[in-house]
Amino acid sequence: MKIFFDMVGCRLNQAEIEQMSREFRQEGHTIVATMDDADTVVVNTCSVTTQAASDSRQKIRRSGAHGKEVIVTGCWSTMEPSMAMQIPGVIQVVSNDNKDDLVRSFFSQHLDKAKNAFDAEPIARAPLPGLRQRTRAFIKAQDGCDNNCTFCITTIARGKSISRPFTQILADIHSAENGGTKEIVLTGVHLGSWGQEIDKPTHLTNLLEIILKETSIPRIRLSSLEPWDLDETFLSLWQNPRLCKHLHLPLQAGSDATLRRMLRKTTTASFRNLLSTARMIIPDIAITTDLICGFPGETDEEFEQSRLFVQEMAFSGGHVFSYSEREGTPAIRIKTKVPHPVRKERNAVLQEILKKSETTFFEENLSKTALVLWEATNVRSENGWRMSGLSSNYIKVTAEAPSYLWNQIDEVRLDSIEKQGMSGTILNR
Repeated sequence: MKIFFDMVGCRLNQAEIEQMSREFRQEGHTIVATMDDADTVVVNTCSVTTQAASDSRQKIRRSGAHGKEVIVTGCWSTMEPSMAMQIPGVIQVVSNDNKDDLVRSFFSQHLDKAKNAFDAEPIARAPLPGLRQRTRAFIKAQDGCDNNCTFCITTIARGKSISRPFTQILADIHSAENGGTKEIVLTGVHLGSWGQEIDKPTHLTNLLEIILKETSIPRIRLSSLEPWDLDETFLSLWQNPRLCKHLHLPLQAGSDATLRRMLRKTTTASFRNLLSTARMIIPDIAITTDLICGFPGETDEEFEQSRLFVQEMAFSGGHVFSYSEREGTPAIRIKTKVPHPVRKERNAVLQEILKKSETTFFEENLSKTALVLWEATNVRSENGWRMSGLSSNYIKVTAEAPSYLWNQIDEVRLDSIEKQGMSGTILNR
């Protein structure tokens, strides 16, 4: 059988479809690059914003319209299972609670068999074909969240925080190593809470220590981390060069009053101190963030506080979201709404600040060298291949290469700033 994977959303969704892909391949089935080539389509949905929910429905409808059998899972379908099941072509809706058993359930229900291969040693990772292909392996370490941020629908869709046992995480990493992967990305809804509900180990720090000791993967990157989970002991792990010099720390708002309404467990003062400490311990680190503008009750004064604070923090990049009403979240009950045109204006202001600070970060890296993992190429010319990849500190780098260097790590001198990153010269070839 030929299976095609599609998704909307976060790195955790990417990690999940990679895991499902390995399980389908272990059963002897083929993962294909396009929907047209597939017998069955699996769509991993998202509901973090109204747009993400709409995009999820669109992907499902498109698959069904092409006459494919569609299995739907993820956050949107967990919140709206009846609506998902009514979309033409959908044969099964799998909630987040049962997502880990999706492949086994598919075979038992639709093929009337479930082979013992699920209990065998995991096969080597192979990148997903097509648009979801990544050189980096996304490894799910944790799911769910026990925080109560008032804007967040994901906590409702994903449930309570659950840590995957480190033995399972190591097995996934070894599978990636056996497949030739050079970089893993640890993912989770609240990754920094890993281990807090189990006896030993007890913190993400311990998990990273185990991974550094028990694996030889050249690069380890972390997905989003809540700022209140980090301390100097955690940051000191970056003395090991295998840890990528990039932290994604969602701020959400630069006003303490707004942060309190969001029920964020941080303040501008503690966030400022964390960034100062991280930059002192980890030279050349990239710190990116997420921001929400137009949150209910956000006054002109509060937004001005946010604007100034975001400017002060000098992030190396990030994402800005206009507040999106999500049914079931506490924030929707806050009566003072920010008009949509004002949300749009504030979004543009914050986007411009992040763009300027990103450019400053690029300028600080001019003429420096960086180790770049090549992930894609889009041009082959008489001069060779035009490769694109990521540095340890999350700069998108392009360079001319004499040969196709996909999934290779090279030393690159960063020569100039481009629209979407930097360009450079490969030094070791």
